Amino acid sequence: MIRYRKLGFVELNVSDLDRSEKFYSDIVGLQHVGKRRDGAVLFRCDKDHHSVVLNRKDGGGLKSVGWMLESAGEFENLHRRLKDAGVPFERVSPGECDARHIGLATRIVEPNTQATFEFYVPAKDDVTASFVHRHTKILQLGHVVFGTPQAKEARAFLRDVLNFRESDSIGEVIAFMRPFPNPFHHGIGIGQGAKRVLNHLNFMVSEIDDIGRAINRFKKHDVPVVWGPGKHPASSSVFLYFLEPDGVTLEYSFGMEEFSETDARPARAMTPGPDAIDTWGSFKDPRTGETGPLEAALIRPS
Repeated sequence: MIRYRKLGFVELNVSDLDRSEKFYSDIVGLQHVGKRRDGAVLFRCDKDHHSVVLNRKDGGGLKSVGWMLESAGEFENLHRRLKDAGVPFERVSPGECDARHIGLATRIVEPNTQATFEFYVPAKDDVTASFVHRHTKILQLGHVVFGTPQAKEARAFLRDVLNFRESDSIGEVIAFMRPFPNPFHHGIGIGQGAKRVLNHLNFMVSEIDDIGRAINRFKKHDVPVVWGPGKHPASSSVFLYFLEPDGVTLEYSFGMEEFSETDARPARAMTPGPDAIDTWGSFKDPRTGETGPLEAALIRPS
């Protein structure tokens, strides 16, 4: 089986790099790390070298998601499972890995969402550092959620090929899955939708006060709050959704159920309905999760 540490990084496309660099620093509260040789801007929200990367591209959206493996030994398991499933994969070149400040990496396009997934281990010479918060005590990247017409197939692929474990589902609406053995309720969500889209990107915060302060900060800076504050019963998280400059939905969340590696509770099949999504009954703006184009990488099979 494949073993993971966590959702390690997300690379986003943004239409105006200067505007988004300021937004993710001043409004979201990420720590600026620097620029890569290709001009991409790096940010940190935990002890890793970087957590979020901004790339210049018209239309914005998602470039890639990085899943941190437990060790380099997991690549053998990963490659075998991908070959057995007939999924093309590409070993990222040492030169590209070095330029992007990661160690070994393998890239695929997930067949059902068409999102680019990169499986990697950190570069050995990367020095860990404490995240210096601006105003929000972010703990780490929390999760990504995708919408796709092939939600059932995506759930099966994540489960049977990539060794993600299902924590809960709400009918056919959405399934919450965790990269085993990461303990948090979900690192990815797969929602049934008419189009393939990045529904949202989540940042976990350490205090509920971070949610309250964000509401007032967003009002001051005319940042659209599109859902919340509310509470998700599946994960027990308090949430707040808002839009970044290209219209992609971001989320702060406080609190989340954790699973043990062994003897974890079974996944629950929850009945769809407003209370299954938000027990506080907050208004959900129709812009929530509507904008998030996906860039499918050109895979050169290894």
